[in-house]
Amino acid sequence: MSITLAATAGLMLCVWLLSLARKDASIVDTFWGLGFVLIAAVSCAIGEGYEMRRILITALTAVWGWRLASHIFLRNRGNGEDFRYRAMRARHGKRFPVVSLYSVFAVQGLLMWVISLPLQIGEISREPARITWLDWTGAIVWLMGFAFESVGDLQLARFKAESKNEGKVMDRGLWRYTRHPNYFGDALLWWGFFLIAMSTPACAWTVISPLIMTGLLMKVSGVALLEKTLMKTKPEYRDYVRRTNAFLPWLPR
Repeated sequence: MSITLAATAGLMLCVWLLSLARKDASIVDTFWGLGFVLIAAVSCAIGEGYEMRRILITALTAVWGWRLASHIFLRNRGNGEDFRYRAMRARHGKRFPVVSLYSVFAVQGLLMWVISLPLQIGEISREPARITWLDWTGAIVWLMGFAFESVGDLQLARFKAESKNEGKVMDRGLWRYTRHPNYFGDALLWWGFFLIAMSTPACAWTVISPLIMTGLLMKVSGVALLEKTLMKTKPEYRDYVRRTNAFLPWLPR
């Protein structure tokens, strides 16, 4: 696991250097998913766990990570640096490059490594040397989460692409049943990864991974941050909040 930690640190250092050259710290968001792909690939290469489980974990991680990275890259292309990092840059001035190294890139790298623990443990554990019902259950939960995330992102992108929808609230498709189907899906698929890890001995402690991811999506970088902005910019959003669940999908009120 020290090797995956070193690989994560090396990746984030390279991304930080790239951000300095581009004067754009928000490229770290694109590399978020790719970091997990790297960790899973390294764990698969050096791990001695059951081969089919290693392949399953690596494949699921790669599909999710590359889709997320390409989605964020296309969404942010041509928009300049994200407002969060622009605010940090203005606040810290000339110190921003150094500050961003530890407060953005190092923090995200550490979170990435901790959240990936189910992937790493699942790929290094030698027992059981077979695919179990927990592996299958985890894969199904992952598939449900991936569907919510990818379909939700696609529906929102198509909605925003139509000029007639500018300033309007997206409340169609999956967005009719939850205000954040993409975030819900992201959290759900990590619970799927946890279930796969649970098929190996003494791995219950890796529950910290989906708990951290769910907490981040609901309280830090996802729902809470986005809705604070939407409440100010879209008057209709308050009505949408009253009739639609924030996270868990359910029938609109």
